[in-house]
Amino acid sequence: MKKTSLSFAMFACFVAASFILPAAKAQQVEQAAKRILDATDVKGGVIIHLGCGDGRLTAALHASDGYIVQGLDSDAKNVEAARKHINSLGLYGKVSIDRIRGTQLPYIDNFVNLVVSEDTGEVATGEILRVLAPKGVAYVKKAGQWIKAVKERPAEIDDWTHYLYDASGNAVAKDSVVGPPRRMQWVGSPKWARSHEHSASLNALVSANGRIVYIMDEGPRDSIQLPAEFYLTARDAFNGTVLWKRQLPQWYNHMFPLKSGPSRLTRRLIAIGDEVYTTLGINAPLSAIDAATGKTIRTYEGTKTTEELISVNGVLFAVVNPDREPVDYKQENANCWTEQGRASKRWGWDETVDVLKALDAKTGELLWKLDSKIVPMSLAADAERVVYHDGEAVVCIAQGTGERLWRTPVERSKLIPTGWSPSTVIYEDVVLFSGRQRSLVTLSARNGQKLWDSTLHASGHFCPEDIFVIDGLVWSGDIASARPRSKGTFTGWDPRTGDVKREFEPDVNPFAIMHQRCYPSKATEKYLMPSWIGTEFINPRTKEWEIHHWVRGGCFYGMMPCNGLVYAPPNACACYYQSKLAGFNALAPALQKERPAPSDADRFQRGPAYNKIANRKPVPSTGSGQALSKAEGSKIENPDDWPMYRHDTARSGHVKTNVPSQLKHAWEIEVGGRITQPVVADGRLFVASVDTHTVHAADAASGAKLWSYTTGGRVDSPPTVYKGCVLFGSADGWVYCLRASDGALAWRFRAAPHDLRTMSYEQIESVWPVSGSVLVQDRVAYALAGRSVFLDGGMRMFRLDPLTGKKLSETILDDRDPRTGENLQSRIERKKMPVALPDVLSSDGRFVYMRSQRFNMNGRRAVIDPEHESDQGGEGTHLFCPTGFLDSSWFHRTYWIYGKNAGEGWAEWSVPARLVPAGRILAVDDDNVYGYGRHPQYLCNSSVLEYRLFAADKKFDPARAARVNKVKIPQNTVNWKNRAMRPESELSAVTRKWMIEKPQLIARAMVLADRTLFVAGPPDVVDEEEIWGRTLEPEVQAKLRAQTAALDGQNGSLLWAISAADGEKLAQYELESVPAWDGMAAANGRLYLSMKNGRVLCMVGK
Repeated sequence: MKKTSLSFAMFACFVAASFILPAAKAQQVEQAAKRILDATDVKGGVIIHLGCGDGRLTAALHASDGYIVQGLDSDAKNVEAARKHINSLGLYGKVSIDRIRGTQLPYIDNFVNLVVSEDTGEVATGEILRVLAPKGVAYVKKAGQWIKAVKERPAEIDDWTHYLYDASGNAVAKDSVVGPPRRMQWVGSPKWARSHEHSASLNALVSANGRIVYIMDEGPRDSIQLPAEFYLTARDAFNGTVLWKRQLPQWYNHMFPLKSGPSRLTRRLIAIGDEVYTTLGINAPLSAIDAATGKTIRTYEGTKTTEELISVNGVLFAVVNPDREPVDYKQENANCWTEQGRASKRWGWDETVDVLKALDAKTGELLWKLDSKIVPMSLAADAERVVYHDGEAVVCIAQGTGERLWRTPVERSKLIPTGWSPSTVIYEDVVLFSGRQRSLVTLSARNGQKLWDSTLHASGHFCPEDIFVIDGLVWSGDIASARPRSKGTFTGWDPRTGDVKREFEPDVNPFAIMHQRCYPSKATEKYLMPSWIGTEFINPRTKEWEIHHWVRGGCFYGMMPCNGLVYAPPNACACYYQSKLAGFNALAPALQKERPAPSDADRFQRGPAYNKIANRKPVPSTGSGQALSKAEGSKIENPDDWPMYRHDTARSGHVKTNVPSQLKHAWEIEVGGRITQPVVADGRLFVASVDTHTVHAADAASGAKLWSYTTGGRVDSPPTVYKGCVLFGSADGWVYCLRASDGALAWRFRAAPHDLRTMSYEQIESVWPVSGSVLVQDRVAYALAGRSVFLDGGMRMFRLDPLTGKKLSETILDDRDPRTGENLQSRIERKKMPVALPDVLSSDGRFVYMRSQRFNMNGRRAVIDPEHESDQGGEGTHLFCPTGFLDSSWFHRTYWIYGKNAGEGWAEWSVPARLVPAGRILAVDDDNVYGYGRHPQYLCNSSVLEYRLFAADKKFDPARAARVNKVKIPQNTVNWKNRAMRPESELSAVTRKWMIEKPQLIARAMVLADRTLFVAGPPDVVDEEEIWGRTLEPEVQAKLRAQTAALDGQNGSLLWAISAADGEKLAQYELESVPAWDGMAAANGRLYLSMKNGRVLCMVGK
């Protein structure tokens, strides 16, 4: 991005000079905050309060949930006081406090909307400019005057106002800053789209004036059959802050089949300047909405059921069909592909006559209208004309009057299914139209005369084909299928003559082993961005390719390049999901000037308890990487304790303490917020309040609160208690060691290479966060910092002395194969790549594990190349989840595995669960695996998900696995009904010792305490097989709403005690709330539960 500047203005409005004084009354502070927000006109986003003092003004600047506020202060006492005040208000997380050291602000470039400061201290104006987002504001006091300075928006970045960039249909942004992704700008929720087999969650996405706006189904990820929850949402484009949300009470049927669109949904939303235009319901009229606040400005008369919308020069062109009824779709075929074919044809274009209306966007005045058949997605416009296809011909009308200028017959496909649609592009004096697959007809925009036609390269997968005009050439790429069928050839034609001016094939191996993604490609004036396997960046001038298989857009919509960033909405793909980014991602190109290498000098800090924890002995650093004996290594000092996440380094969820099945309530304490699993050691209980960044300690016997410690970011999982120390990582990028007795800091080590913050799931975090549950194995603490090997220089694996904090080793995991220096993506194996995403680490004493990735004990990868999903058993068998232990979303294409390798891809993701014990949650002892998992018939691409509780032999049986792999079942990957007709011996190689079919609870927490299995979760009130195909029935809809309420904790939960020997249910208890994900522990004869309502519950024997 080119050099930008601040424009300064003096403001006469008075802001109380004493606003940071502790004695200021609450009302005065609120008034001061209001004056600041009014003076700066910042309506939402990230606010940084530099020199925050006691935090009172900092908290008041959080005027609504559309603001994320962070206070910075150089005084540690001020930081502590401010944190205490904000916690007392219940705002911590949305408002947070951290300490600033030196001259650098701890934020990435172009991130902050407002910096407020009475005294900027050592921070220079240029540093404030660096962190401000385009149009961001600095409001600082200079020589007794408050000065407002606004950062200019660079001319080199662009908006993306329509589905295909603008009304012309040419999906090419005039943005020269967008480039190959190298940095995380922000990531937001949800982590996954709802389903791969049904309608895509994201329906539309646009951007204007520093905001992005989208329509998405945010309903439960637990099951697609649960009711949809569609929202119209606005975020800040540069930091992802959710500015506002409006629920859409009635939208399209979310059960509609995969890859079926409907394509017109993408055209129900546009954003121009500070206004958003959309329908607030599937049959609702068109509305104009204030982009800053989400409030309705006006509703346009006569626009009921606007199905498509584009805009040019202040005029809205709306395709209206007021008689269109909502689609009454219900499933008829278990085979998702059969259903896709049926539905996309049944509800394809019916050639009814629509009304095309031209409306003044500001007044709503009807300028003109006409009745015509309009082929879906064929509407386009420029400053002079509007064009569309009427089913027989391309029609051009005058934009100002609606008068027909010309009409030229052009063939189109006889069937226009719901997902695929024609493409129309207006470029200068040429109209490009593709009405049939691989066809292109070019017409004169002046008179409709045919100029030339051609056969396009094959592109698209159940979506419109790719046509771009870049650098004066019409581009098409051969990317529809896997190589060698598709070669990746790109051809550029002269738009007026059809002469081939440029043509080239990939200069790298794109590893294209499957079809193009199921969404159209996008482009900028510098790059073609095809969606062949992930996101490729191709420079059409230099003919250079760059592949990024680790990032994809959402099904149906794809990616959006604008604001100097690339936006990748959530997807439901199982390919590469140990390497591919999840969530709603905004990615930035490389910095023009790389950051300096980190120095260890300022990464280690001693605390007041550093020399005051008994029995500290330094770890000998032999560098051999050899595991110590169990006696010398990580033996739990008291086997009845639960001193770390899931009890031990293997994360088994099993403890030998005996907890009686007959229980009573012992005590309950309020922790607050979203809390982790508790850990218990040396008579103390420790639990993290994730979003308030705080670790709490309580007396394990009485629940009496002992101490709390707040960090600079989320603590996503519980700490590890080791020899009187409490070790944990934080999303602020640091590893902490506290004294267990009183919470005093012994030491902390910054695992992040730099102190830089971004936005992650609606909170400010380090670019390189560290998971809370630090692994301590063989007297070495292992901590992992970072988000992806492909972003921000990669991830870092540290080995630390847990008692002294001394760094023993650091291994950088980046996008290079350490053996060859080649791109790590060159190690691709079908739909798998080397593991590239972090997780809570585990260990069996021989290896350290990150998902399926094995590390030697010296912190270096033991295996890099991906292994086959059928390769199970033997060395490397461990408990893991391909999407991470902490993934509580229950994305329908993943599960926990007691095995060796994950399955990734359309047909492969379900394979391990057929061969080895697997489930939503598992516990493991010496001989068995206990779990809550799908019945094998549903281990396919299915809409139905029904579960069982089970105990299974943990030993892998290769002979049985080979037999299961050889069984031929028609439509095996797509038809659960076919699978249901086969004996279980053909579906699963797992030897189950007992099963409870379709238990009446949904397991969200599980602990094996000696020979008793405790399982807790909300009631299961819906049999998904029974209601399949009946989701439109009122009685079924009522049941589904009840199930959603149960998952939300509105009906409490159940706790079962089950005999581990035979599966007999020994006892059942009703709890007021539902457990936090994996939120149970057992220690010293007691059962502890962390609950969704923020409380910790202790139960003891009667």
